[in-house]
Amino acid sequence: MAALPARPRLLALGEPTHGEDVLLDVRNDLFRQLVEEEGYRTIALESDCLAALTVDAYVTSGADAADAGSTPGGADSTPGGPADPARLDDVMAHGFSHGFGASPANRELVRWMRAHNEGRAPADRVRFAGFDGPLEMSAAQSPRRALTALHSHLALRVDASLLPCTALELEDLLGEDDPWTDPAVMGDPSRSVGRTPTAERLRILTDDLTALLDAHAPPPEDGREQEERHRARLHARAATGLLRYHAAMADPTPARLARLLTLRASMMAANLLALAERAPTLVHAHNSHLQRDRSSMTMAGRRLEWWSAGALAHSRLGEEYGFVATALGTLRHHGVHEPPPDTVEGLLHALPADCFLLDPRHLSAAPASAPPAPRPSPWHGYAPLDPAHLPRMDALVYIKHIPEGPKWWPTT
Repeated sequence: MAALPARPRLLALGEPTHGEDVLLDVRNDLFRQLVEEEGYRTIALESDCLAALTVDAYVTSGADAADAGSTPGGADSTPGGPADPARLDDVMAHGFSHGFGASPANRELVRWMRAHNEGRAPADRVRFAGFDGPLEMSAAQSPRRALTALHSHLALRVDASLLPCTALELEDLLGEDDPWTDPAVMGDPSRSVGRTPTAERLRILTDDLTALLDAHAPPPEDGREQEERHRARLHARAATGLLRYHAAMADPTPARLARLLTLRASMMAANLLALAERAPTLVHAHNSHLQRDRSSMTMAGRRLEWWSAGALAHSRLGEEYGFVATALGTLRHHGVHEPPPDTVEGLLHALPADCFLLDPRHLSAAPASAPPAPRPSPWHGYAPLDPAHLPRMDALVYIKHIPEGPKWWPTT
């Protein structure tokens, strides 16, 4: 922290692969230190922003997963005693996306956060957030949850004549969830409902509801109402992002995949910036989502590039955005063995420690005649560091060996 030009409101810690609890254990240790020594109060993961409300309610107020719609962390609520394993199981099953709830390290994070919050005042409790959209690789959610929650919030606070539709009209427009969540849409844009007249009507209603929310500001001193407003703004962002994403799912042109990646990054960045407004936050996700450089990947035989959520957040926050990348040496259970000595990972692998933090500028300042070479990846699930990105990292964590651990992440 002392080496950074400013105290980041968003301190982003990346990882080069998913599914390895050693990396998440390092993250957990860092978060505890940031809470105890630097005043950080929120951790945000690469997980569904709406599902994460279940986790936040549990760690801040002890609420059941079914009660996550109520205000978490209010002045009259606090986690009540040791966590019931069955309730924790439910939170892990419903509070994470992408399979992350199966991680023992994520379970330990949630358990620690709940224990930390016992007996603490609301302002001193740690919070949990997801910053990804309500998306999976194969499908996107229906906008139902986000839109109905936004409408309900406003219906309790503004005159009914100001609402652009009734709750029944909104329910009728949303219809059944199955057409929205059909996984076949990813391979067949013609199956998408994202550009139907009904979907277009929902996009207009979402814009109207969001404008109405922006025009209704609670008193700053009303902490509970401010918390409800933050939640409503999250639902507004999720509804807007989902409807844009579904419209892009219906795009039959070659730009479709690039547009989907761009929209996901924009949703992520909007959620990160909203968190930055509230409190210093540790963010954890894949390096590619948090780096300041453009991200890239190959899908359907095409190279796709887009600005990552980290790059978008950095463009708004400047020095208040910090990025720490993580690199690894071996991942033998996936065929990743000792790195070539002329790569960034190879240079670090020659050092004696098994896990350390360093200033990447020392590596990027290597002689121009022999800059570090890119490391090839023998496994699609692991992304080595790009040496060209070193100058735009604030710090680098290196972990020499990743032993095989519990198999909770799908790798095929």
